Amino acid sequence: MVAGVQIHSSQAKEAQQQILTEDALKFLAALHRTFESTRQSLLVARETAQQRLDAGQQLDFPAETAHIRADPSWLCAPPGPGLEDRRVEITGPTDRKMVINALNSGAKTFMADFEDANSPTFANMLNGQVNLRDAIRRQIDFESGGKSYKLKENPAVLIVRPRGWHLDEPRVTVDNQPMSGSLFDFALYFFHNAHELVKRGSGPYFYLPKMEHYLEARLWNDVFNFSQSYIGMPHGTIRATVLIETLPAAFQMEEILFELRTHSAGLNCGRWDYIFSFIKRRRADRSAVLPDRKDVTMEVGFMDAYVRLLIQTCHKRRVAAMGGMSAQIPIKNDPKANEIAMNKVRADKLREVTNGHDGTWIAHPLINEIAMEIFNKHMLGPNQYHVRREDVKVTAADLLNTKVPGQITVEGLRSNVATSLAYSAAWLGGNGCIPLNWLMEDAATAEITRIQLWQWVKYGMRTADSGEVITAEWIDRLIDEIAPTLKSAAVTEENLDIVAKYLKAQVRKEWPSEFLTSDLMGYLAVRDGCPAQWQRSVL
Repeated sequence: MVAGVQIHSSQAKEAQQQILTEDALKFLAALHRTFESTRQSLLVARETAQQRLDAGQQLDFPAETAHIRADPSWLCAPPGPGLEDRRVEITGPTDRKMVINALNSGAKTFMADFEDANSPTFANMLNGQVNLRDAIRRQIDFESGGKSYKLKENPAVLIVRPRGWHLDEPRVTVDNQPMSGSLFDFALYFFHNAHELVKRGSGPYFYLPKMEHYLEARLWNDVFNFSQSYIGMPHGTIRATVLIETLPAAFQMEEILFELRTHSAGLNCGRWDYIFSFIKRRRADRSAVLPDRKDVTMEVGFMDAYVRLLIQTCHKRRVAAMGGMSAQIPIKNDPKANEIAMNKVRADKLREVTNGHDGTWIAHPLINEIAMEIFNKHMLGPNQYHVRREDVKVTAADLLNTKVPGQITVEGLRSNVATSLAYSAAWLGGNGCIPLNWLMEDAATAEITRIQLWQWVKYGMRTADSGEVITAEWIDRLIDEIAPTLKSAAVTEENLDIVAKYLKAQVRKEWPSEFLTSDLMGYLAVRDGCPAQWQRSVL
């Protein structure tokens, strides 16, 4: 065992033996000891920034980095091998069958997700690492239920999303401190696979989630340089695409690219989390109350402004401007409803490619053909870096524009309660990606629904159709009515009870919790056998 490193779970023993090797644990310990204090200081800085916003300060483009935005001379690194053309990217969790299906989907890349499409049980985290290692080495084929799963020739290029800076990995401690979930996920994938990926003509590629400041991007860049040196790999081999999915990050896109410029592969519109962050960061601003989730589309003012600024920023610096997720999945046994849903996908992808995006996200292999057809028709080269969008002029006021057509309805209220309960209970059951109403939902959806319920109660909003004031007591009644209807193999009564109590408490808080995944992590850790002292859950 490595001095100072402790593993607090006996789950997934075989995967532990394969992934948590002595050399890998030494690398984890080196990263933790080098960077944990910086991570903690950046998380404190997030809290301080929120206090300023609560006191009435408005978000704006940082004055101290105006020279970076004004300097046209710096560019980001060229695309890594296999990342020149990313017109369709499929995303999903890291279980074995999903990995094979996604890599075989026909999409250009596959974002294997340790974050929002994943429930971070210790078994999921470690078995996911085994599955990715095996996929890279073309050793992932297996049989299940009489069906054979095999990798095709020329599968999608692999990109991995580790957890965000805010999440701990409580089942592994270094010097009596929980590890960063980000560093745990990144380090194990990088340590076991980076050289093999390069040997096979690809590279260690990542998606980086939930950042709120360019200094958080600087930390990632420092981690990349340290890690490449540690394993004897040339600096600049790693490529990372940053999800712009928080409101503060939208004001620092150029700075984030600048910090990561030797490793950057562009930016992505993390649309669902962005709406969540728009509400959360403006929690003290009554004017930021939004209508039903279905009304907050990519066409509304603040979303459209952020998309146009992202494309302009990326192409100015010669990197990919990736579009957002189409969460629709095919509707079986109802051709008419399916055609309506697929037309929504077509319209979404057409909007993206004509805006200048270089690629888009899908959540289901059967959507690949639709997305690919649209991008093939309208993007004749591998990308659209030449589409500079110099016509775009986005101001701080545009990014903060709260004029959103739509209403708060009883159906919107009920839908938020049902989605929040169903997803959170499934997550507690070890499933981080579930189909709901023909949409593939992940943690971001549960976060929007939770925070909208809080916001509507906080500001005493009325439903447009019934005229009733939305109160915590009304939410209680809806939870008690809806929760029993959600029970299934993936959603147990025990987990529904936990999340029902959680949601009832959330709508009564002065301020909403930062992340439900942080709040509920303690339950997963306890079930994994992790002692309570290593958990930072609020519960």
